[in-house]
Amino acid sequence: MDDKKIEEAVKLFLEGIGEDIHREGLTDTPKRIAAMCKEIFGGLNQDAGEFLSRTFNAVNNEIIIEKDITFYSVCEHHLLPFYGKAHIGYIPDGRVLGLSKLARTVDTYARRPQIQEQLTAQIADDIMKYLKPKGVIVLLEAEHMCMTMRGVKKPGTLTTTLLGRGVFENNTELRNSFFQLLK
Repeated sequence: MDDKKIEEAVKLFLEGIGEDIHREGLTDTPKRIAAMCKEIFGGLNQDAGEFLSRTFNAVNNEIIIEKDITFYSVCEHHLLPFYGKAHIGYIPDGRVLGLSKLARTVDTYARRPQIQEQLTAQIADDIMKYLKPKGVIVLLEAEHMCMTMRGVKKPGTLTTTLLGRGVFENNTELRNSFFQLLK
């Protein structure tokens, strides 16, 4: 990331909304925003394959679920946050992931300017690509600040996205098992 460009953009933005960029509370804001960008957009420089390539042999070929993975992202349309929980289930085909790898995958894609629908697909597609399970299902529930702070102004509204790949695509019984286990 280019700190200087971000700092200049923040100064222009602050001037554009009518602020005095030399005011005491704002003098270091451009530097703080540049540092923040490295953190919240750090997924732009990451490859989820780094985490998903580390697998282990397993005899368990039943559904494995990791739920309530907290994530924070930024809407690419308004540059406002959206945040929520990710729930991921997969059926191994002889290989499993370490427990932290699903959460790291969610973070990798969430830490980019993003839309929730794309985030859901990126997580599912990379799990299929690297782990090669029999199937994966990804459910995201998130509150979007672009619906809360501006526009329609409906705080507490959750957007849910669901995507199944492999055996989860058309198998209603497996999908229902996933939902039962989330309760």
